Amino acid sequence: MMPAVLSILVLATFALVGGAAWLWNKPGMRKKALLMLVLAGIAVVNVAIWTLPDSEGRAPVRQLDAPADRTGGAP
Repeated sequence: MMPAVLSILVLATFALVGGAAWLWNKPGMRKKALLMLVLAGIAVVNVAIWTLPDSEGRAPVRQLDAPADRTGGAP
């Protein structure tokens, strides 16, 4: 389920950037376009947090499907 959510988030990011570029030259819409670009940046950072691996090579999105470690973690 999480890969589908991340894919939709990436598609939404492309739509936000495209919409912001379209709105940029319209009078009175620069603030909305800028806010759309900020939201797209937040979405990119969110996807990066979930998909980029840590120093041990584990990505958080892959740990969702992994079985729980029963050797000292919470039940």
